[in-house]
Amino acid sequence: MRRVGGRVAGRVAQYVLVLWAALTLNFALPRLAPGSPLQYLFGDEINAVAPERQVEILRQFGLDQPVLAQYARYWADLARFDLGTSVRFGQPVAEVLGERIGWTLLLIGVATVLSTLIAITAGTVAAWKRGSARDTGLMVGILTAESMPSFWVALILISVFAAQLGWFPTFGAVSLVGGGGVADTASHLALPVLTLVLTETGSLFLLVRGSLLSTLGEDYTLMAEAKGASQRRVVFRHGLRNALLPVWTSVTLDLGRRVGGVVVVETVFAYPGMGRAIYESVLARDYPLLQGAFVVLTAGIVAANLLADLTYPLLDPRVRRPRGAAMA
Repeated sequence: MRRVGGRVAGRVAQYVLVLWAALTLNFALPRLAPGSPLQYLFGDEINAVAPERQVEILRQFGLDQPVLAQYARYWADLARFDLGTSVRFGQPVAEVLGERIGWTLLLIGVATVLSTLIAITAGTVAAWKRGSARDTGLMVGILTAESMPSFWVALILISVFAAQLGWFPTFGAVSLVGGGGVADTASHLALPVLTLVLTETGSLFLLVRGSLLSTLGEDYTLMAEAKGASQRRVVFRHGLRNALLPVWTSVTLDLGRRVGGVVVVETVFAYPGMGRAIYESVLARDYPLLQGAFVVLTAGIVAANLLADLTYPLLDPRVRRPRGAAMA
């Protein structure tokens, strides 16, 4: 028990260090971008704004202080869960993100569930029918879709299913509360989800296929087949159960990549999530909103990775087994 507690404490300490480094980088990146927030607020009329007014605005957002002072204030505000005030929207960053995060969680959640189910199903069929036309067709189709840029896939889907066929709306989202109901919400969600599924299923498909092929070569699966078990039973009962162990870890570790894809997809579809908020904050040089969005996303990704790290030994007893026992 003491060994387990020490392992957990060590892992948590490592991820706390990772979180500190990521949040420090989050502070630095917006300030390395060219331009100034004042240029967005006033545009070409920046030279007509009185210097006193410019100084007042910079002071309002704490941007008139030295970088080290801004860094100290940054951590002090984080300790109070104060993400500052958005330059673009003129309201607390926490409120802006609170209005957006639900849409992003819905988009990522639905896309992750669908892509995982598709990858498991397709990967199992491909491994079971290894070398067949079905295996080749799945490999070519899924990997071709993933190799295409997400913005290009999104534009194709909009052109075909929204502009030409008129099956789905081209942009935006509708809330379940006070909106058009489940059907309307789902119709606005369909194309963004389909874009993410098409462009982010390939790697997990390859993982399932390769893991299952490796498992089917193990002694216990060969023994089950030698005892007369059907191929279907060997694949689904003996092989797939163990082949799926890395899938949980892969899904959680891929959250960072999925967030990157969400920024592009939400921008193309004008979807009101955090990805579009990040895009708008970059255009506006809105340091507080940009930093706040990355704080929330970084904390979520680090937490997901920590969860994967701590729960994998619960799924795979071989990881919990002491080294001496493994050698015995």
